Amino acid sequence: MKIVVADKDSVGNDMDYNIYDDLGEVTYYDDKITEDNARERLAGAEVLMINKSAITDKILDDAPDLKLICEFATGFDNANIPACNRHGVKVANVVNYSTASVAQHTFALLFYLMENMRHYDEFVKDGSYANQSHFCCLDIPFHELDGMTYGIVGMGNIGRKVAQIATAFGAKVIFYSASGNSTCTDYERVEFDELLRRSDVISIHCPLSDRTRNLFSGDVFDKMKETAILINVARGAVVSEQDLAEALLNNKIKAAGLDVLNPEPMAKDSPLLQIQDSGKLIVTPHLAWASTEARRRCLEEVKKNVEAYMRGEIRNIVNP
Repeated sequence: MKIVVADKDSVGNDMDYNIYDDLGEVTYYDDKITEDNARERLAGAEVLMINKSAITDKILDDAPDLKLICEFATGFDNANIPACNRHGVKVANVVNYSTASVAQHTFALLFYLMENMRHYDEFVKDGSYANQSHFCCLDIPFHELDGMTYGIVGMGNIGRKVAQIATAFGAKVIFYSASGNSTCTDYERVEFDELLRRSDVISIHCPLSDRTRNLFSGDVFDKMKETAILINVARGAVVSEQDLAEALLNNKIKAAGLDVLNPEPMAKDSPLLQIQDSGKLIVTPHLAWASTEARRRCLEEVKKNVEAYMRGEIRNIVNP
């Protein structure tokens, strides 16, 4: 069986891809599969592994032997499911591999903002601390998460993990079901406007869908507390960058931490670039999912998906 592994650069070249060598004849590419290179690269290929390659009808036309696309990810919008269905190609994703990593990064962003870490780090490193007589510096006060109301948008695996951690810190967790289909009864479920009104912190953990695209836009920020912090580690298009930038510049909310943007990489003219104050905004380059352990789990789960396919079993197929 011929297998093509693409997008290696998006998963990391520090990973051991040799785990796939015993599956068949494997060819590796650091970059994406495109309409320009698909005919050559996918000639005779039965399995394709990707992360960010955008699958089109033309690519599938140029890969008549392709039967399975394996995502190095949970999301699969780049796989173009309608086109895959037309060509009889199955798509398999990976679930729950990055839950711990994303939850950890959620709180890394939050505490960086809550405790003004950059300010105090620079205060020490520029010599200001060594040159003062007082034993500490309290020029920007900070508050405890204990006792705050922590709002979660999307109570899936990651949302639940974040809820557990927030609870451990003493926060009161409430959540809004972005899909409307949540069965979670461990935490208080509220409507969106109530979540906005009550929450001191809101973190976003929902998939991108018609219900969630630009969910945070327009007057949504007017409904939040002026002291609220927004964290988005889900999908960039859930939050309007223009409206968020205006909300931060006009002090409608206190701060935001983002790991996802729209588009990615960040647009050179993104309105968020107006905000250079790291006490108001921190942006990381879509790395919340990418701990070493999470990426290793991802690769191993993709291998299990291919092994299941070889045995004629359905495993993590999103278009059965």
